[in-house]
Amino acid sequence: MRAHNQSSRYGRYTGGPDPLAPPVDLAEALDAIAEDVMAGYSPRHALQEFLRRGGRNREGLDDLAGQVQQRRQDLLNRHRLDGTLSEVQKLLDTAVLEERKQLARDAMMDNTDRAFREMQLQNLPHSTAAAVNELASYDWQSSGAREAYERIKDLLGREVLDQRFAGMKQALENATDEDRAAVGEMLRDLNELLDNHRRGEDTDADFQDFMARHGRFFPENPQSVEELVDALAQRAAAAQRLLQSMSQEQRDELMSLSAQAFGSPELMAQLDQLDSSLRTLRPGEDWTGSERFEGQEGLGLGDGTGVLHDIAELDGLAEQLSQSYNGSRLDDLDLDALARQLGQNAAVTARTLAEIERAMQDGGYLQRGDDGDFRLSPQAMRRLGKSLLRDTTKQLSGRQGHRDARVAGIAGEQTGSSREWQFGDAEPWDVTRTVTNAIRRTMADGGDPSRGLRLGVRDIEVTETEARTQAAVVLLVDVSFSMAAEGRWVPMKRTALALHHLVSTRFRGDRLQLITFGRYAQSMEIGALTALPAVREQGTNLHHGLLLAKRFFHQHRSMQPVLLVVTDGEPTAHLLAEGESWFSWPPDPETVRVTVAELDRLGRAGTQVTFFRLGDDPGLDRFVQGMARRIDGRVVAPDAADLGAAVVGEYLRAHFHGPYGDADWAS
Repeated sequence: MRAHNQSSRYGRYTGGPDPLAPPVDLAEALDAIAEDVMAGYSPRHALQEFLRRGGRNREGLDDLAGQVQQRRQDLLNRHRLDGTLSEVQKLLDTAVLEERKQLARDAMMDNTDRAFREMQLQNLPHSTAAAVNELASYDWQSSGAREAYERIKDLLGREVLDQRFAGMKQALENATDEDRAAVGEMLRDLNELLDNHRRGEDTDADFQDFMARHGRFFPENPQSVEELVDALAQRAAAAQRLLQSMSQEQRDELMSLSAQAFGSPELMAQLDQLDSSLRTLRPGEDWTGSERFEGQEGLGLGDGTGVLHDIAELDGLAEQLSQSYNGSRLDDLDLDALARQLGQNAAVTARTLAEIERAMQDGGYLQRGDDGDFRLSPQAMRRLGKSLLRDTTKQLSGRQGHRDARVAGIAGEQTGSSREWQFGDAEPWDVTRTVTNAIRRTMADGGDPSRGLRLGVRDIEVTETEARTQAAVVLLVDVSFSMAAEGRWVPMKRTALALHHLVSTRFRGDRLQLITFGRYAQSMEIGALTALPAVREQGTNLHHGLLLAKRFFHQHRSMQPVLLVVTDGEPTAHLLAEGESWFSWPPDPETVRVTVAELDRLGRAGTQVTFFRLGDDPGLDRFVQGMARRIDGRVVAPDAADLGAAVVGEYLRAHFHGPYGDADWAS
């Protein structure tokens, strides 16, 4: 039995997104998007802004767009478009010089003939094209001169073909008559195929047969007639823009010289027919544009067409990166084109941004509402709330004398569940699960549990308990325009979201109501509050908010009522009997009277009230201090950045300690 040797080849994975790549971390994107949403942007706009800005360690669309524009400008600043004319002029100078040398050293030549030839060479037109055309019928005496002149025709032929078919200039270097005949046959067959396609008379078999015979001329490897037409039309349009970018003199010279391409007028006729067909099939291509080249590096017709094609590709990428058209998504980005123009790193960046967009929209973090607009989903709200609560508890745990807010019911009934221990937890350990975690970790680290265990902090799990006291909590937040104008809008929303997450995940027996008050007050779900835009509307109707809070407390009579009021201004509006809002600045005495009356009623019902005073308004300070004394409440005056920790801390104090003690941050 003979063994067969098998070899394997390894290379860069080219089958799309890397299947072994780690999943995209959406935490940073979600935080940034939520921050913008809370500042008043729509989720869709917030997502677009994040994708444009990028992350802390990741470029965004604006960075890629800047690189695209820089690459475009570099091409224009580096090149000029007289490369073919310069090459032709050099070959012409060589041919004329070699011919003069031959005339000078040929002693056998008739002197009259010599003088006539020297006069012809001496009086050649200054125009390169005219000189080349005039020498078309010249009887060269020098073989070197004849060879240089023939190279002009060969160069022109390869350049005009390279304009339409990338790489043809190099492929036909030192070409034989058979090679040129093959090109002519390809052009005839191509024109016939496109003519049939334009009339709708071609078949897929026609295309397959054409590619079987001439596929070597098309490195793009088109898979259909449409793809073939796309590739040819893009390059042909770039060739036209190249001519439009030249001076009139340069265009005239090249058009005149083109008749000498390969010494074959038939070639130019075939190319003219090809251009005509492509213009008809792809009228939407840019056939008339131009660019201003200001560099020193000369470009031939083929290379210049390639540069114009690159510029068109860069312009397409710029439009894709702008995401300014209807229905735009990053999945529209041409990653292959981006890699060609800016390198693989740019393509990786764009692919990652597209994955973030896809994950946010298709992964459940953004969802469409009834009105068709995107909203943060409950899943996104939970994840964001968890992050905000974690930040809040870090602030709390740093305060002397305060326990971390990450508690799940102190000294209450066990729920039967356990969780990882976190700083500040006072619940009893779940010994069984703690030891099991230690055994698993020891074995994973290669140790032998039978020889002893060493507990680590990450092994500890605690038993969750239900709190003994259930609370009905109202977070009453001021949404007057001054909150937004003074930079308190987003901290207010972050506070509400952190408290909502704490109550909904750790104190499920409590009930939380979020109430906003501006000109009017209204109860709100957390998602609606998070997306609430700032409206320039006058009024701080605390009176209406207290009425809604009272109704909520009546619905939960068996629970301890807790009222948390966040505001940056004294009451300037109250609700009239017919339901209209009455606004007055300075505050109307009636507004103050009815507001105080509602607070007194809540105080008599045993409601624990805390005012969170934002800013340094003396009138507000006098009002809340006076009210706190009337109802045995508290006043806390945090900075906006510290609002979340202050509210969560007061909620926990009210929940577990009942009558208030002193707080570090209380005024």
